[in-house]
Amino acid sequence: MDLVFLARLQFAVTVGFHFLFPPISIGLAWILVFVEAVGWRTGSETWQSIGKLFSKLLALTFAVGVASGIVMEFQFGTNWASYSRFVGDIFGAPLAAEAIFAFFLESTFLGVYLLGRNRVSKEVHWFSILVVAIGTTLSAFWILVANSWQQTPAGFEVINGRAVLTSFTEAVFNSSMWPRFFHQMTAAMITGAFFMAAAAAWLLLKNKGKEVALLALKVSLVTGFIFAIISIFPTGHWHASQVARDQPAKFAVIEGLYETQTKAPLAVFGIPTVDKETEKPRLAAEIRIPGMASWLATGDVNAEIKGTDAFPASDLPPFGLPFFSFHLMVALGVAFLGLTALGLLFWKLNLLERARWFLVLMVIAGPLPLIANQLGWITAEVGRQPWTVYNYLRTADSVSITVGGGELIFSLVMLSSIYALLLFVYLFVLGRILSKGPEVPQTAEVVS
Repeated sequence: MDLVFLARLQFAVTVGFHFLFPPISIGLAWILVFVEAVGWRTGSETWQSIGKLFSKLLALTFAVGVASGIVMEFQFGTNWASYSRFVGDIFGAPLAAEAIFAFFLESTFLGVYLLGRNRVSKEVHWFSILVVAIGTTLSAFWILVANSWQQTPAGFEVINGRAVLTSFTEAVFNSSMWPRFFHQMTAAMITGAFFMAAAAAWLLLKNKGKEVALLALKVSLVTGFIFAIISIFPTGHWHASQVARDQPAKFAVIEGLYETQTKAPLAVFGIPTVDKETEKPRLAAEIRIPGMASWLATGDVNAEIKGTDAFPASDLPPFGLPFFSFHLMVALGVAFLGLTALGLLFWKLNLLERARWFLVLMVIAGPLPLIANQLGWITAEVGRQPWTVYNYLRTADSVSITVGGGELIFSLVMLSSIYALLLFVYLFVLGRILSKGPEVPQTAEVVS
């Protein structure tokens, strides 16, 4: 019974489930900042109805995200005690900052936003959702600080087997933090946009609050299109270049580069396998663009890029999972751009509400950014293996030595069951809110 695998699997389940909800909260909160501002400044009942409907969905998503996030943090002390001892002096600071400066801020003002409509001034009500959006972003910032430090550790010394902080600034603003933060924020905006688009498309299909739903769909398509572009360039390109510079073994694996070479090709498609004669890794059924991996990494198509042959086998991540997760994530990113562009074209042609097949497609596409987020997380975390703290602490040396396999299996089954129930309740309540539909404006408004 592999205790390291069981501990990793349990952490993957808890983090993976929790990570469904923060991207929705972040993206939806910022969209509501815009929606509520327009509703406040114009007095439009249609815009205000969008705010009322999606504020309920934001509250529901926030609540489930908080509940699932608590369990995630407890695991550091239970299943990963050796890791916690090594990084405690550094890792604890951003987690504490997230709770003090972000969680309490967003939770307090979320209450004002939800309960203060028509009870506080419009200015205060709009300010409350702005603070909620800022709070969710700050929360993501501090979590990404902690995780990025594991990817590119900086600002510390190892003393008596522990990482001791020497520069808070260097630790916080480590070399991967900003590329990862901005790429994740664009992903969150896409997630919030597609969440709103799926809800709006469903309402249009059910003929509930047509005017409100149509406007919400248009807002979400514009938002999704803008941030789908940004997620590819510049943030996606920036992050890929950073990985190539700071984690060349990960870059080699996700790009399927098994030999060090100049004019390194970009793998558009391929299946990682092992050559039967040479017993070396290779890509089967590969489709490559010559020189593009070199350009992606350095800006120079002629640059030399290290392949997996440049690293000891013991320092390499698995070949298959990071490669597939990275390429599927990129494919979904391109699909988001295509879907939103198609929606904007239908809007331009005045076909948006009549193209029912497109509305069905947007409902189906609603969860896809969540899958893309999970794939990005798998790429980052599995691609970092065999390290928990890159080049300093191996995953095999990070687990708790007193937690047995039986305890891990029991807790994994229990947590998975609870999360399945929690997800069912979330979807049930989500469906009930949408089934009631938005408040119908008392006066007809033209939505162009």
